[in-house]
Amino acid sequence: MGACFALVAVGMILVGRSVAAYQAGTPAQPLPVPSVTGSAPEKARDSLPPHEHQLAEGSQRLGGSQRQANTGGDTLRATADRAWVRKIAEDTGIPERALAAYTEASIRVTEEYPGCGLGWNTLAGIGSVESDHGRLFGGSLDEHGNAQPPIYGIPLRGEGTAAIPDTDSGALDGDTTWDRAVGPMQFIPGTWFEWGIDGNGDDVVDPQNIDDSAFAAARYLCAVGGDLTDPDRWIAAIAAYNNTIEYNNRVAEAASFYARIAAQ
Repeated sequence: MGACFALVAVGMILVGRSVAAYQAGTPAQPLPVPSVTGSAPEKARDSLPPHEHQLAEGSQRLGGSQRQANTGGDTLRATADRAWVRKIAEDTGIPERALAAYTEASIRVTEEYPGCGLGWNTLAGIGSVESDHGRLFGGSLDEHGNAQPPIYGIPLRGEGTAAIPDTDSGALDGDTTWDRAVGPMQFIPGTWFEWGIDGNGDDVVDPQNIDDSAFAAARYLCAVGGDLTDPDRWIAAIAAYNNTIEYNNRVAEAASFYARIAAQ
């Protein structure tokens, strides 16, 4: 869902839209992240797109009073160059804790989907549109990457969105009547139960945690999109995440902006 919770969340299809309706411009190329032994990232080539993500096998129901404290902190794999993360966070305005999650997810997903071409800047584009990187409604991500306070979307009762009656007994979203999108990457419960994953190695699977949700989003988009260096496949992957022209364009614009800043 978008920053005002007016859009459609992960795995949902807006009523009346199709992928064929998209008229988005060519997305920005996915930018690589330097490893701890690497140097500055390569410059973006305008002909290639930003890339997205896939989600995970095995899911764990967490939410409301059942939700455990996700205190993974630095259990997040330190494969990205932390000095680079700090610099790009400062240059782009993305909170460092969120950017660390996006970069780690983009690195890790290549192990499972080497042909996907996921770029951290696309994950950052989605995180920007969905929750302003966890800062929606004045919130923030704590040191462990948890949204404080937790982020919940509108009831999905069919008013401009698909109608999705409650599927999780309120475990994730606190609503026993309708489903709501949850967390900084705005997953609906059904999609989270299919794809949710422990992204930081703390044995907790929590959509309110940016490490878990960014890695889940990365795997989901690679799974549904395939080769995301192909603009048509990138558009299809974003459509699977949220099927509106506005959403596609907003993500592409944000991802392209981050690519330009990082390539300077």
